[in-house]
Amino acid sequence: MPPRGGDQIIPTPPGTRPGGPPPWHGRVDRVPSFEQVLERLGAIGPPPPLPADLAEARPSAVLVPIFPVGDEAHLVLTKRPGHLRSHAGEIAFPGGKHEPADPDLLATALREAEEEVAIPPAAVRVLAELPTIGTVRGVVAITPFVGVLPERPALVARPGEVEEAFTVSLAELLDPEAWYSEAWHLFEREFDMAFYLLPGETVWGATARILTGLLAHLTAD
Repeated sequence: MPPRGGDQIIPTPPGTRPGGPPPWHGRVDRVPSFEQVLERLGAIGPPPPLPADLAEARPSAVLVPIFPVGDEAHLVLTKRPGHLRSHAGEIAFPGGKHEPADPDLLATALREAEEEVAIPPAAVRVLAELPTIGTVRGVVAITPFVGVLPERPALVARPGEVEEAFTVSLAELLDPEAWYSEAWHLFEREFDMAFYLLPGETVWGATARILTGLLAHLTAD
């Protein structure tokens, strides 16, 4: 197995301090099964209103695709190419900015997932809309939609936009060795930055924030 963590360039600011444990620390004695994941996703209510500080942010959306492998839940992630001008080499969910032709943000997420990794919209059963989050600078507002697939998808990475499409199990993400966090001071604000150290890759930034919110719900009492 490759060592944990990848070669992503993480711009850690001066004065960074160690963070705390994950929200599920001390309460995960068994990783939720795929059926439990479906049940808990179905219990997610409507998302809160868009935060006021994101009112002028550029809207975008991502799809969080979940599928079963036996009784385990797995997620789809992508790796952005290293030549991109922004977020080069980062791990992300399929997604992108809202286009005028998209009737809503869900349509954006489904369109982008099909364009980037060939997940057909008809195969996706959307179970939840998660709270919209902003990038660190607040320039982009990201709305995540959790969609269930009946089986492992035949992922095809779109050249130029996606370097690699891969999957990760819920058990891997909840492994205590995968998590660490830091307190960052940026733009006169304090940020709790989560990191997921997977074999050969590091998930951080907005994707890690989306993952942490989702995993906190799936592991709640």
